[in-house]
Amino acid sequence: MLTVNIYNAKTNLSKLIEQVLAGKEVVIAKAGKPVARLVSYKEEKKPRKPGAWKGKVWISDDFNDESDEINKLFYGEE
Repeated sequence: MLTVNIYNAKTNLSKLIEQVLAGKEVVIAKAGKPVARLVSYKEEKKPRKPGAWKGKVWISDDFNDESDEINKLFYGEE
């Protein structure tokens, strides 16, 4: 754990962030007393809820049908 005063933290913020990314914990102090702590951010992943798009998406019954015109564009004249 590294402790720095507010002035040094402002001056060297990028370096302190690099140290946090390397796994260290940084404490920022004012007049020698800790006031804040820099730690790496861990994004909280929420579990997915099935069916969130139910009723919001419509798919045509013939969406999977092939088109001669599109097939010619992709595969050339036959």
